[in-house]
Amino acid sequence: MIETLGPRVVIIGNSGSGKSTLARQLAMRASFRTTDLDHVHWLDKVGSQRDEAQARDMVHVAARSPRWIIEGVYGWLVEIALPRATALIWLDMPWGVCRAGLEARGPWREATPEAYADFLKWVEDYWDRTTSSSFAGHLALYESFDGFKLRLHNRSEVAGVMS
Repeated sequence: MIETLGPRVVIIGNSGSGKSTLARQLAMRASFRTTDLDHVHWLDKVGSQRDEAQARDMVHVAARSPRWIIEGVYGWLVEIALPRATALIWLDMPWGVCRAGLEARGPWREATPEAYADFLKWVEDYWDRTTSSSFAGHLALYESFDGFKLRLHNRSEVAGVMS
């Protein structure tokens, strides 16, 4: 399966869906460089956003490399990498799977309890929002992508990508 993906892979999905884990697993098997869009979007901690132009530039630079995996929830940043991508993987997981993933991970980058509660609400609203970082936004990215693409709905399907 890894050979089918080609040298430049984008992974999208809701927070907690397993994007970073899959990216790490693929990178170890195929020597990809990975870019986590959380590290592009946020500065040193949650709540401290990077300048949008700088974030876009960082994705442009990452996407110019010959071999990479770029993963994240931020559709507006994913859009920059997609024209060079050879494959798109959408981890379209149900809320229960995402919630379990987030509970296992815990708060990210020194988030306060209030910020973490707000984040969990934002994640749960994934299916109701209409931004590029929502179910609707990811569906639009998936449907418009002309390359090889996978839409995975559970952990067993994700495990199949690694075989």
